[in-house]
Amino acid sequence: MAALRYRALLCDLRSDQVLDALPLTDVSLDDYIGKTGSASVTVPLPNRQIAARARAAVAPGRTALWIERGPEIWWGGVVWTANLTGNDRGTLGLQLGAGGWASYLDHRTVFHTQQAAAMDQFDIARGLISYAQAVDGGDIGIELGSELSGVLRDRTYRRHDQPRIRDLLDQLGAVEGGFEWRIMSYRDSGSGRRVKRLQLGAPIIKAGTSEIVLDRPGPILSYGWPIDATVQANAWQTRGASDNRNQAAESLPLMSELLVAEQDIAAGWPRLDGTADYSTVTEQATLDAHARADLATARRPRTIPEITVALDRIALSPALLGATVRVRIRDDWFAEGLDERYRVVGLAISPPLRGRPETGRLFLEAA
Repeated sequence: MAALRYRALLCDLRSDQVLDALPLTDVSLDDYIGKTGSASVTVPLPNRQIAARARAAVAPGRTALWIERGPEIWWGGVVWTANLTGNDRGTLGLQLGAGGWASYLDHRTVFHTQQAAAMDQFDIARGLISYAQAVDGGDIGIELGSELSGVLRDRTYRRHDQPRIRDLLDQLGAVEGGFEWRIMSYRDSGSGRRVKRLQLGAPIIKAGTSEIVLDRPGPILSYGWPIDATVQANAWQTRGASDNRNQAAESLPLMSELLVAEQDIAAGWPRLDGTADYSTVTEQATLDAHARADLATARRPRTIPEITVALDRIALSPALLGATVRVRIRDDWFAEGLDERYRVVGLAISPPLRGRPETGRLFLEAA
């Protein structure tokens, strides 16, 4: 099967007007649930004309990058860095580094206090993005849905804290009973237009209806199965915002209850302490909910195995994020045979190189 070509659509970030379309080499792209994706690509500059086009189209911080694989959009985000390279043979290339659309929200700050009372957490999330896009120059075309989670929350985001909007979204989703979020990129099947849309899922994002089976021996070329206790904890306390109202008294932060998983200690585990800071949280109930969620995660850290598959042997795409796959492995470690279902939470694509097929690396969690 012939490998499909990768192409860069370089657009104005605010209007999404196409500035140019250029071929790519050395493509590396990834996308995740719960983490901002990234892309690293090289635009070859074989002559003066192409170099002039690239110079006109690329302005880090204001240029959007859509990556097409064949007719489909596989990735979208903001170009943040550019590096012109020239080798000893006189060959020029422009290396671009980009972050997924969520990386833009790392550059947006709450400068006006935002409050929500008994509001669905999805509406709070959409409200934060709406706030970012409402100011002059802030609208990059992130589309919002209307789905609800059924979980109501009270939140106050103070302008004095100057929190980053992406951090607030992550904190809102990470609390007990929270949700997952990402900004996905795709081409609308009806109109053909490019879409960047907020995707929300409570408690998790799910996608796909048909199960994909991945075997080793078979399409699975290699795998990694990490077993990591460096972030494990069975005792936890969370720290919130400091109370600065009484200038004559020492400023002390809000603290959650100290939580200890006594059953782990009784089962023979050593005491393992963990802490976290939520400097914008001012309500005790909210801080306690963060602490309970953090301890539940830290007691049994998620194993995120990864498998690498050949894309010429099985049909995969970034739309697989949130979908369930069935992994079957039989080797000396899994002598009895592994046959389990996992949710895809990350995907990294490596294009074909000489002697190496185009591959996709899937990051998994137990379904």
